[in-house]
Amino acid sequence: MNKNIAVLVTHDFEEAEYHMPVEAFRAASHSVRNIEKTAGNIVYSKQRKSSVSIDHGIEDICIRDFDALMIPGGQSPFLLKEDLRFIDFLRQFANAQKPIFLCCASPGLLIDAQLAIGRRLTSVETLLNELKTAGAVIFDRDVVNDNNLYVSSRSTLELPVFIDECLNVLRVS
Repeated sequence: MNKNIAVLVTHDFEEAEYHMPVEAFRAASHSVRNIEKTAGNIVYSKQRKSSVSIDHGIEDICIRDFDALMIPGGQSPFLLKEDLRFIDFLRQFANAQKPIFLCCASPGLLIDAQLAIGRRLTSVETLLNELKTAGAVIFDRDVVNDNNLYVSSRSTLELPVFIDECLNVLRVS
């Protein structure tokens, strides 16, 4: 069954962490919708080699329209957390028990959303202590799947394994 995937993304996203999963999701016939502050915005990767067109503004969407959420890494998650609407959207997704896919630095958003407690996660090394302090159970693995609700990866190097795990979750959810 085809799923609708929301992608929270803004400027300075990690190029591969956006494009590789999105291409894989679309190749598997899933729909991907990019969400930022305003529909029609164009956001750029931190490498400035690619851009993404925003489909929906955060005010124009509802979690019931989506089956899963993906948040690529880079600086994008740090910029998103400055706007509480994105934190609230993440909390709503978690409360609805829909899958959340977190690349590299994006598990840090779980701290701000107060969702890290008891979650089994991995992330970039620079965030591991913060996540642990926030109550997460940290694993030193390429990818961690926490009950098909949170799938997290350490770095861009693990993207193939991360994508496979996300696609598996989409098949069973």
